[in-house]
Amino acid sequence: MTDIPCVILAGGKSSRMGADKSLLPFGSCSTLTEFQYERLKKIFKNLYISCKSSKTFSSLKENEEVNFIEDACTDELYAPTVGFISIFEALHVEQVFVLSVDTPFVEEKEIEEILKHKDEGYDAVIAKTPEGMHPLCGLYSRSLHAEFKKMLENNEHRLGRLLEDSNTLYVNFEDEKPFLNLNHPHEYKAALLQSNR
Repeated sequence: MTDIPCVILAGGKSSRMGADKSLLPFGSCSTLTEFQYERLKKIFKNLYISCKSSKTFSSLKENEEVNFIEDACTDELYAPTVGFISIFEALHVEQVFVLSVDTPFVEEKEIEEILKHKDEGYDAVIAKTPEGMHPLCGLYSRSLHAEFKKMLENNEHRLGRLLEDSNTLYVNFEDEKPFLNLNHPHEYKAALLQSNR
């Protein structure tokens, strides 16, 4: 297990899904968030869920081990920027691994490949496949905390631009399957079939 903390990002709006994807059933778990939590706690000693409100996750809240990081920004802004600011203000650590709640097929081998670069001084270490980069699967350093604050002040929420302007290492993966995002209902249905195999 690694000492680097992991944060599951579960505070998105899920507008394309038409329902809160973090609460959709997945695998043998009652929610996608629970599915992610149960498997990632075997990899990370310290695991957190970033969200708008922990009240959303009543079933998980019954588990005393679960730690939540609620968005410090109380308005209706659904952006990873807010989550990152809240994460770095809640956790007094230099680095954090983040994974979006809607990427249930990223396994330990992909995570380990990214974490191999944790001591190389990068602002961020991000997964990349032939179809593009995956900014919500990677390692972020506290060096970006001030930049996230500037982005929020300027109403700029494009992580791609931040990563381009920072000291970012992209870790290349040839297989797209682990990085499948469940943004639309048809992607969720296909992922359910895959998880039951």
